[in-house]
Amino acid sequence: MKQVLLIVGGGIAAYKACELIRLLRRAGHGVRCVLTEGGAHFITPMTLAALSEDQVYTSLWDLKDEAEMGHIQLSRQADLLVVAPATADLLANMAAGRAHDLATTVLLATDKPVLVAPAMNVRMWQHPATRRSVAQLRADGLTVLEPDEGAMACGEYGPGRLPEPAAIAAAIEAALLPSRSREAPGVGLPDPRTSPPLTPPASRMGTLAGKHVLVTAGPTHEPIDPVRYIANRSSGRQGFAIAAAAAAAGARVTLVAGPVSLATPLGVDRVDVESARDMAAAVEAALPADVAIMVAAVADWRVEAAPQKVKKGPEGFGATPTLTLVENPDILATLAHSPQRPRLLIGFAAETEQVIEHAVAKRARKRCDWLVANDVSGDVFGGEANTVHLITANGVESWARQSKLAVARTLIDRIGSVMLTHSADA
Repeated sequence: MKQVLLIVGGGIAAYKACELIRLLRRAGHGVRCVLTEGGAHFITPMTLAALSEDQVYTSLWDLKDEAEMGHIQLSRQADLLVVAPATADLLANMAAGRAHDLATTVLLATDKPVLVAPAMNVRMWQHPATRRSVAQLRADGLTVLEPDEGAMACGEYGPGRLPEPAAIAAAIEAALLPSRSREAPGVGLPDPRTSPPLTPPASRMGTLAGKHVLVTAGPTHEPIDPVRYIANRSSGRQGFAIAAAAAAAGARVTLVAGPVSLATPLGVDRVDVESARDMAAAVEAALPADVAIMVAAVADWRVEAAPQKVKKGPEGFGATPTLTLVENPDILATLAHSPQRPRLLIGFAAETEQVIEHAVAKRARKRCDWLVANDVSGDVFGGEANTVHLITANGVESWARQSKLAVARTLIDRIGSVMLTHSADA
């Protein structure tokens, strides 16, 4: 278990800290909170304490804590400091090295990595003063995420929204994994939305250092006409979490993603596709790979798409159009028979009944090394948690229900062990 010190700044986005805490706790991490004076106008210490199951710190002048140099202890006991949301004022104070309250004092006193998630009005984010603050913080080695773009509480539209808690949690997971070695304390990680894809050096620590891991994620969209398409409910969260965990374990990661609105994980080379045929082509182009993890929920069928929108008859009355389904390419089976077959090939199976029985049969039929099966009849699609069964040549291993981030870490740990022992049966 890792310890995260979460500094909650002011602004309406402070409410998202609650969801972030929940995700981190579900992933098995300890969370301790520092609430700024501005943040306390939007969320209470009691709420944060209940969610984190730990004391919430609000004042530099707490005599009990400061008798033991509390701000120093807070800054040193965590594995990672996270500032979310970080307002323009907080960014400016951090960049200037000010220490006028508990949050800024802790940040100045820390020798640990710091990850910052800004949130503010679009004009404030684009102001030259804020850009200077961000540039200075990045130059100082802090990781500053790019904010999301969208409608804001103030009524304006543009970049400045706090990234979604799941995106922040993914960045935190990558920062917390032990393979994320640093040359010196406080050196930050690159931003997942602005940095170029990273190829970790072979000398870098990590169970997958020097390996190429290929991951597919999300659904595919099979067009019916320019307006409609066949799809499924896959959110891509599990695949993105696996890609993030693989990159954090030192691998060079290629993520072939269907149509999803998720932030690219740190250090991952992302290829966006739409249809199953697009995904098959992207997977082939990404070879060779040491490991392939086919997480995507690829549509089994497609139709011959109409060049224009298919119309109903006059006033809604008319012949119902007939859709002739054509089978899509089987990406997993194709990889299994490819001359460039990855050394370890892993498939995923989304089932609604007889999960293990169907998964065992699918593994044999597809000729993959492992198959990860889950029951999607509940809230798995779009949810944060998953219950999976790992099917290998040695049998079935059922894992307890856990967050998708934790599932990803467990799977990548297992893959790392196998790559070291040279046996896919492990």
